[in-house]
Amino acid sequence: MCQACRAVSRGASVAGVFWARQNGVGMPCEWLLIDGSSLIFRAYYGALASARASHGPHGNVIGGFLDRLARLVADRRPRRLVIADDWAWRPQWRADLIAAYKAHRVSEPVPAGLVPYVPVISQLLEHIGIDVVGVADYEAEDVIATLTRLAPETIEIASGDRDLFALVEDPRVRVLYPERSGLAVIDETEITRRYAIPGRRYADFAILRGDPSDGLPGLKGVGAVTAAAMIRRHGDIAGVLRDRPLPPADREYLQAALTVVPPVDDLPLALPTGRRDAYPTNERALRSLAAHHEAEDPLDRVLGALTSLAAQRPGPPRTAPTAD
Repeated sequence: MCQACRAVSRGASVAGVFWARQNGVGMPCEWLLIDGSSLIFRAYYGALASARASHGPHGNVIGGFLDRLARLVADRRPRRLVIADDWAWRPQWRADLIAAYKAHRVSEPVPAGLVPYVPVISQLLEHIGIDVVGVADYEAEDVIATLTRLAPETIEIASGDRDLFALVEDPRVRVLYPERSGLAVIDETEITRRYAIPGRRYADFAILRGDPSDGLPGLKGVGAVTAAAMIRRHGDIAGVLRDRPLPPADREYLQAALTVVPPVDDLPLALPTGRRDAYPTNERALRSLAAHHEAEDPLDRVLGALTSLAAQRPGPPRTAPTAD
C-alpha cells in the first residue's frame, strides 16, 4: 500500500494528489498503518451496495474485507503492516469534554448487520498473522498517531477518517483517503489545495469549522472559508485564543477541542514488528474459517500479497528523504 509515499519529487504533481489505482505499483514505504474500522465499514457498505445492485442476497462482507486488504497490500507494497483497532469508538473522556462528540451515533455505533462479522474478521487476522493493535479507551486514530510517532521511517495511513490528516508530514507521512475515483494520497500540498491552510494545520481547521461526521460543532457562524482565514492569520488555535476577542463559551469550546480533536500520540505502546517470516501463522484454522464464510479466493489474494511482503528484505530502517 505504499506506492506513492516516496514518489513525490519536486514539481511531480501540480495538485499534490495521486490516485493509487492509476499510478500502478511504485516505491514501497516502510509502514502501512490501516484503520481497521474504516476498512470493515467500507467492506460492509460495499456488500450492501452490491446486494442492492444485483437484487440478490446480502453480499459477502468477509470476502469484501479480505479483497480490500489484499489490494492495499499488493498496490502499496509496504515492508511492514499494522491494523489499528477501535477499542472505544467514542471514548468517554472525549464525550465528557465535548458532549456532542459522535453523539449522533450512540443509538447504533455498529450496524446490526455488521456485528456478527467483526469477531470473524478479528479471528482471520489473528490466524493470518497480521499485527492488530488497540488500546482501551482510545480510538484507532490514537493508535495510528502513536505508531506514527514511534516509527521513524516512511508511513502511509489508510483511512476514511479525515482526523488523520492531522498526521500528514512531508515527506514522511501521507494518508490514503478513499474517494469515488480511488485512493487519494493526501500530502501537505493537497491539504493546502483542498482547505487553503498550511499542510500541518488540519486539526486546527477542523476545530474551528466543525465536522458533522464526528458531531464536532465548531465555532458558531464559522464555516470552511472563515476557518481557513483564521488559521492563515493566527497560525493555530493557540494563536486564535491569544489574539482574538472571543465569548467565554467559544474559548471553553476551543480549549476542550484541543484535547478532543487531535489524535493522541503518546499511548503506552511498543512498535510491533509489522511482518512475519511466513504467512499464515495458523493455516488450518484460517482455511476452515474462510471456507465457512465462502471467502477462500479473497483469502488467497491476501496471502499472496503478504508473501510478497515477507519476501522483501527488511534491510536497515529507511527514513524519509530530507528536502534540499
